[in-house]
Amino acid sequence: MKTIPCVLLLGLLFLYPKLAIADDFEIIKNRVKTELLKVSKEKSEIETILKKQKSDGSFNDIDYSDLSRTAGFPHRFHTRNLVALSVIYQQANSGYFHDTSILEAIKLGLDYWAEKDYVGDNWHNNQISTPTNLTNIMLMVGDELPSELLASLQPIIGRANMNASGARPSGDRIVIAGILAKNLLFTNQKEVFSEIIKLIEGEVKFSTGKRGMQHDYSFHHREDRVNNTTSYGYRKYANAFGEWSYYVAGTAYAFSEKGLKHLVDYYLDGVYKQLVYGVYTDVSVQNRSITHKAKFEPHSVDEIEKLLISTDYRKDELEEIIRLRKGEVRPSASFAKFFWQTEHFVVQRPHFYTSVRMFSTRNRNMEVPYNGPGKPTHHRADGTNYLQLMGNEYLNIWPVYNWQQISGTTIMQKAALPPPEEIQKDGYTNFVGAVEDGLMGAVAFDFKSPHDKLLAKKSWFFFENEYVCLGAGISSRPNLTVVTTINQTLLNGHVRVHQADRTYNLGNGTRELADVKWIWHDKVAYILPVATKLSISNQTEQGSWADITDEKNASTEVLSKEVFNVGFNHGTRPENESYAYTVVPGISENELAKDLERGIQILSNTSDIQAVRNNTLGVTQIVFYKGGSLNMDGNSSINMDSPGILMLKSKNGKVEEIHVSDPSRTLTYLSVTIDGNYKSVANEKVMVDSKMGKTHFRIALPQGVFAGKSVELNL
Repeated sequence: MKTIPCVLLLGLLFLYPKLAIADDFEIIKNRVKTELLKVSKEKSEIETILKKQKSDGSFNDIDYSDLSRTAGFPHRFHTRNLVALSVIYQQANSGYFHDTSILEAIKLGLDYWAEKDYVGDNWHNNQISTPTNLTNIMLMVGDELPSELLASLQPIIGRANMNASGARPSGDRIVIAGILAKNLLFTNQKEVFSEIIKLIEGEVKFSTGKRGMQHDYSFHHREDRVNNTTSYGYRKYANAFGEWSYYVAGTAYAFSEKGLKHLVDYYLDGVYKQLVYGVYTDVSVQNRSITHKAKFEPHSVDEIEKLLISTDYRKDELEEIIRLRKGEVRPSASFAKFFWQTEHFVVQRPHFYTSVRMFSTRNRNMEVPYNGPGKPTHHRADGTNYLQLMGNEYLNIWPVYNWQQISGTTIMQKAALPPPEEIQKDGYTNFVGAVEDGLMGAVAFDFKSPHDKLLAKKSWFFFENEYVCLGAGISSRPNLTVVTTINQTLLNGHVRVHQADRTYNLGNGTRELADVKWIWHDKVAYILPVATKLSISNQTEQGSWADITDEKNASTEVLSKEVFNVGFNHGTRPENESYAYTVVPGISENELAKDLERGIQILSNTSDIQAVRNNTLGVTQIVFYKGGSLNMDGNSSINMDSPGILMLKSKNGKVEEIHVSDPSRTLTYLSVTIDGNYKSVANEKVMVDSKMGKTHFRIALPQGVFAGKSVELNL
């Protein structure tokens, strides 16, 4: 048989492009099948599935009668079992390769499903879960199924379509389009397939103010503008797009380089910056899913490896995440980033990761506890400040967690939390934001609780290796105790306390201690600028998963976990109370004792101005809740005409950089006056007026989708 010369073959494809598309169609179909075949099952698992199948095709461990949302649609295990059987039927080394008894079990199960056609109360099961499983079965064994059975299953699969209620822009729209694309591969509909691929590509775009990717690379799944970056925005949105970029890579259906670059930017500047070291889930970003039991394991490298087949854009950064997730290298990146569209601030150093979660009149506080999970999450955006060095500090603590003493928050201690339908609230204040330079930054939250009659000015000041937390103007009306929690985390080893010139191990229990200067636990130091009374607990706490979710399958088993909890008790009906503390992660007790001050100087902690200077770094960060002036050191001052946040970076007594932001997002410029004569360097958006030993800056602020973003001014 003669072979066709390569040049002639290319010529034929040029003259007859449909031949190339036809071949590409098969390439894509084979890639999808190959991906499905990567999933392996132990022989014992397959035997268990087969033993559970009844003569009518159903499975004896599934309650088919409960279609409610809180039941979690147990029917999904029926089609999931059939997917497992379909895959091992096609795996050459499975021991069941083309085993006719397996094929008969699949047919029996599909006949049962086609006859019953279970439709759950949750649209997701009908438009995504069931069509996904059935489509995967079709791609595996559809060619060996009776035509009548195939015809009866197509309308069920067809609930995944672009007119379905769940096919909303971004997120689920890509997932549903992907299900439809797979079904089109099976039914061999090339022209419609091409249209769906273009639709998938078109979904990777900015949709600021709507559902989807925001201009700061955070993700909002719904119109409530709650942060969904590492849930819907990662698993369903980015990974679904990345998966299809791999399937169509190098074919006539391939995505454009522009779309692929946009996706890579979103991964690196959005998703991975909201994961601990880009590796582990950050509990701060979780919503209702936080009340599900979790595993402590790195995220998969699969999505990155597939993406690198499609593009080499920012390849080195993507490969670094792969090495981190495989445990081949230790974290090395340091950054600070404020997601101004989402009111979320993150800081990473090679030895710790921390974040501040807030909300405002622009964004609601928390996800609605759809389908049952997340029912105690009322306060999880009230200035939450989780700190993670390893990534497992809060692993499955939630059944025993005190949900009114969340790390970083100031909360009124009620007899019980309001009902779950009272969780999601609009914010009462627009002064919520941050200033940052990519490495350090200050965060401000003019907190007005939508759940309680409680006010507080809360701020965080992040430097290189430590951060300072300030609270002022803490006031409430009801006759209930108000608590600011420094941290509530799993207990890991001794709690060391320095109290009244004595350092000792704290015995298990709960108590209030006066004259505390510092606490050290699990390689983290909490330093008080002046000796202060603290509430400290290090003891066993109990609870169950059923306590924190309304899902019907939640475990009622009572669990016991050792918990460390430290914070300030402001008493009942506090009036203008305050707090201050410095957090130093990743420090030994010996290192702590050598330098308690760490160059930190609190310049102001009032309801008008909160300010901290790091004398070692020459960095000053200031929150002006209203226009005013701050005396810096007795010899110099700084003035801001309106509310805003400011960061000054100085060297040898001279200011070299000014960073500003407008948390309210209402101003077109900020006016700042500092001592000394300065000129701005190549910044046409700044008006400078120097006279009488002072310099006045009129700094233009970002507008539109960039309102709230920091502005840098070099002097």
